Amino acid sequence: MRRKFNSLQTLFGGALALAVSLGATTGFAQKTLKDAYAGKFVIGTAMNAQQINEEDTSSVRVIKENFNAIVAENCMKAGPIQPKEGEFDFTLADKFVEFGVKNNMHVTGHCLVWHSQAPRWFFTDSLGNQVSPEVLKERMKKHIYTVVGRYKGKVKGWDVVNEAIEDDGSYRKSKYYQILGEDFIKYAFQYAHEADPNCELYYNDYSEAIPAKRDGIARMVKKLKDQGIRIDAVGMQCHIGLDYPTLAEYEDAIKTYSALGVKVMVTEMDISVLPTPEWGRGADIATNVAYQEKYNPYTKGLPDSARVALENRYSDFFKLFLKYDDAFTRVTVWGVNDGLSWKNGFPVRGRTDYPLLFDRKNEPKSVVKVLVDLANNYKK
Repeated sequence: MRRKFNSLQTLFGGALALAVSLGATTGFAQKTLKDAYAGKFVIGTAMNAQQINEEDTSSVRVIKENFNAIVAENCMKAGPIQPKEGEFDFTLADKFVEFGVKNNMHVTGHCLVWHSQAPRWFFTDSLGNQVSPEVLKERMKKHIYTVVGRYKGKVKGWDVVNEAIEDDGSYRKSKYYQILGEDFIKYAFQYAHEADPNCELYYNDYSEAIPAKRDGIARMVKKLKDQGIRIDAVGMQCHIGLDYPTLAEYEDAIKTYSALGVKVMVTEMDISVLPTPEWGRGADIATNVAYQEKYNPYTKGLPDSARVALENRYSDFFKLFLKYDDAFTRVTVWGVNDGLSWKNGFPVRGRTDYPLLFDRKNEPKSVVKVLVDLANNYKK
């Protein structure tokens, strides 16, 4: 009897070892997003102030369990971090970076140069007059040196310049552009590289699959590289809907950017399930339209048809990311749960949207399992 029992032990032990081995190789045990996509690209999310301060403990749990990359929604932008000349406020940014370091995460700094949340003093003198190109260059240099230098060795990469190209492919006529011309982009990347030579440097933009904008971004990146300026990746924000852009347009953009010799990353992904005004499909926060009931159909919950459509849309895009995983380094969703998403207020205020991977109670939506299964079973 003892010999038979020992044989059963051996048989059971072997079967258990085989199951563990199969689990390790097939992804059987990979139940979270970051585990499922390990070896392919990192999976990230954006953090707000309550999460950075670890006050929203439920969201923090989701972040630690499911993501291995983080970016701050607001606290590292130029306006919040240097509201007055020479007066830097690193309180929240320090906590954000420390959270990432402590949890062994890919930390992205967002962002150094952006027209929308630049402090007004940046472009004017004490009398309110527009500053000279030399003054603006020096202010940019001091800001970038100070911020990037503070987190040297801790921040993996920076969104150096954000949203500098219009949908028609031309340069946005921001204050940076009005004073310095297109060279403001070159200076920003130059200063960031000087401040931390080992840090990755990204250009970040929305509506990046629109053909004219895609080509404008590509021209800009090529010109920078031809001038000897280092740029490591193009960040594709990926604020999309159920019917725009087409997968073909997005794939063309991926191929266009990667052909330039830079990596590609998805930096701010969310998928709105709500109908959107045709002209409101970008991500320009200066644009908003009046509330209309027809633009807010799911106030009492998401019907199964929309839920399945969301799953399919996320799955289609993640298949695309996996197809080009040699070029992709990161996929980041813009927020932890639906209730915190900016899409509830854009481009129509007061709506109920469902664009993210976790619901308003921080529970994983069905789309999470879809994406985990996709990674575990995907074959090129």
